[in-house]
Amino acid sequence: MRVLLDACVWSGARQTIESAGHEVVWVGDWNEDPGDEQIIDRAHQEGRVLVTLDKDFGELAVVRGVAHSGIVRLVGLRAVAQGAAAAAALGRYADELSGGAIVTVEPTRVRVRPGGSGE
Repeated sequence: MRVLLDACVWSGARQTIESAGHEVVWVGDWNEDPGDEQIIDRAHQEGRVLVTLDKDFGELAVVRGVAHSGIVRLVGLRAVAQGAAAAAALGRYADELSGGAIVTVEPTRVRVRPGGSGE
């Protein structure tokens, strides 16, 4: 799976996600953070699932109807646990994410909001 890892996610998560077989681009490697709208747009244009800590992406997708290629939001996880949690969600919910789902991963539960029109 192609992944765009938001800058707010611990950079060390990248290696864990790549080790699980995913191709990862980390926003922290970019010269500057272009802002949420450009990040979600780039992820969508490149067919990448966005992995983030930021709830604003869910608002962009749900409230404003911004097209995306799936979002994994990590909530309340220690930095060192972010990579494993993201890799597990990408593997377990690959079909849902491919359909534009938003998967919220917390320490004790996972919530899946199904994708809308396949965007």
